Amino acid sequence: MRLLFAGTPDIALPTLRTLEKTRHEIVGVLTAPDAPAGRRRVLTPPPVKVWAEDKNTPVIQPERLGAAARQEVAALKPELLVVVAYGKIFGPRFLELFPQGGINMHPSLLPRHRGPSPIPAALLAGDQITGVTVQYLALEMDAGDILEQREVPLSSRATAVELYHELGVLGGEAVASVVEHIARGTARPRRQVAEDATWCHLIRKGEGDLTWQESAVVIDRMVRAYTPWPGVRCRWGETPLQLLETEPLPEHSSCEIPIHRQGVSGPSREAAPGTVLGVDNGKGILIQTVDGILAVRRLKLQARKEADYRSFLNGNSSIIGSVLNVGSVVKQA
Repeated sequence: MRLLFAGTPDIALPTLRTLEKTRHEIVGVLTAPDAPAGRRRVLTPPPVKVWAEDKNTPVIQPERLGAAARQEVAALKPELLVVVAYGKIFGPRFLELFPQGGINMHPSLLPRHRGPSPIPAALLAGDQITGVTVQYLALEMDAGDILEQREVPLSSRATAVELYHELGVLGGEAVASVVEHIARGTARPRRQVAEDATWCHLIRKGEGDLTWQESAVVIDRMVRAYTPWPGVRCRWGETPLQLLETEPLPEHSSCEIPIHRQGVSGPSREAAPGTVLGVDNGKGILIQTVDGILAVRRLKLQARKEADYRSFLNGNSSIIGSVLNVGSVVKQA
């Protein structure tokens, strides 16, 4: 079949690479316009465009999916639209261009976590299993009939970075399988159970700012879901501090942890949330939360390099005994 691929970020690349090895032809890619990136805001092409240009595959980058975009797509004579993280919703006039319709790879087990941020949503929810869904495109977001699902166990230490890679590869394999079934006429779609649907929202900058009203378990989930972006931050004095790797110790009270106190009077059950209790040489810097203790293994002060907790304490031992403030209001460098 003649395929038009629509996608933008890195998670879309494994599907492209997998489809390239099949008997089907990628006749073009539809991707977002080049956008400013990095500190210097240099105009940068999306990863899917870079891949396509390397393969001499036609690239379409419309600001909107209007008549001009439809004309460009129609000229390629595609039969099936394959979508992985494109970033726009397709209207009925656009979908009419594809005799076989369109399919989408969504990195969750639909109907759970419909919406734009399913990977962080699974981590924030503490899900024990996740996976990918290949669905037919529908006018309602992520509500199409399911063509294939593949599951993976979700460990308590999984991170968004790891899942983007793992589910990207798994999704590429599932998409290739579905494309072949559609080509052979053996696809067996099934309806989603709408009553089981849950939704996730578009993540905004600042959602990782801590209030210290969160439990150790919740903060750890935030760190694993929001690193590298938008990041989980608090303030030490007036300086933004980002937590990069943590471990919750919810089963311990602040009096039950062996701590090297480095001159402070020691933890107590009355320690305010956000209090830096001390350091455990096997776990990290220990911080009191409203429920349990949080061990911080890696962290980063604004305008400094990230560091493991031992290296951090070499120059910042005065953090022991301090009370960290609510999330950063200063732009991170």
